[in-house]
Amino acid sequence: MVASTIKEIRLHRLSIPLKNSFLTHLQSVQERESIVLEMVEETGSIGLGECIAFSSPWYTEETVQTCWDALENWLVPSILNQQMTHPSTFLNLMKHVKGNRMAKAAIDLAAWDLFSKRKNVPLWQGIGGVRKEIDAGIVLTGAINESMYEQVERAMQTGYKRVKLKIDETTDPKALENLIRFYPSILFFGDANGLFSKLGLNALQSFDHVGLTLIEQPFGEDEWALHHQASRRMKTPIALDESIRSVADVERMIEAKAGKIIVLKPGRVGGISEAIQIHDLAVQHRIPVWIGGMIELGISKAHNLALASLSQMTLPGDFSASNYFWHEDIVNPTIDVINGTITLSEKPGIGYDIDSKNIKKFRIDFRVLT
Repeated sequence: MVASTIKEIRLHRLSIPLKNSFLTHLQSVQERESIVLEMVEETGSIGLGECIAFSSPWYTEETVQTCWDALENWLVPSILNQQMTHPSTFLNLMKHVKGNRMAKAAIDLAAWDLFSKRKNVPLWQGIGGVRKEIDAGIVLTGAINESMYEQVERAMQTGYKRVKLKIDETTDPKALENLIRFYPSILFFGDANGLFSKLGLNALQSFDHVGLTLIEQPFGEDEWALHHQASRRMKTPIALDESIRSVADVERMIEAKAGKIIVLKPGRVGGISEAIQIHDLAVQHRIPVWIGGMIELGISKAHNLALASLSQMTLPGDFSASNYFWHEDIVNPTIDVINGTITLSEKPGIGYDIDSKNIKKFRIDFRVLT
């Protein structure tokens, strides 16, 4: 394929209120900051990427501000006016910058969108996807009370295939078991976000027989020995999320027998290029994978949907409709869930365009780098 030259990068810093607060034992999120990146090649074609870091370092060490600085000062200058024959071109050009995976992911995602558009194929087909219909799943937070039952009921009526519940210190295993038994047709995931580093392995084991399909990230991201113990002692599969930051982390998970399922977040591992390598490694070792969410906007979700079409993505990911978190998303068309699934676009690239009106409405900073 003929190389193209990247002539311009546009960075949009956004701040968008959520419809409802997103609560975990780590943090409460009422407003989501994000960075949207437009990669413009010499023909005028545009690739779209999104940085999924949060405003403060409660989830990862990267923040919106550190990513903005890294993009503006080091990463974007390394790719401007450079030729791209494949998205991996830019990975090599950015190697001199240590870490900063979330910032690099914004560039990698945009490069894959642009690359697919140049090839005139949908991204999901271009990376070898095998399914066009993606099962949808939502994340619920809060106490297991009447309101929770109502939320699960609405999810079931909408057709969602899976409900993920955030586990906190007040979560009663028996109440959770009763909820799961009341809705036997829906898969239930439990997400601990490292809570059991504080509560201990015995507390984790009290959730082993409640009927969860899996328990996500019970211990801290580097607590491999504890995850090994949990995987060995428990019948409920352990899925690693925050621990998976690279291919090397997956290799360590396999070697340490620290988990049985991978939660893959492309925006955290450095983009689609690294995510594909992780998927291929999971295929070799027959490890189930599913795509995790980060309260992302439509651009990142569109990339995630493309990855969810790959063969080893055997469990429903964090895929809700645009109107689940947002009054207004930033993509056209919006992402919609119909009968519990999201249909992938046949358009080249990710299949979605920027909603210019909403970008301007929620934008708090803007840069054009040439």
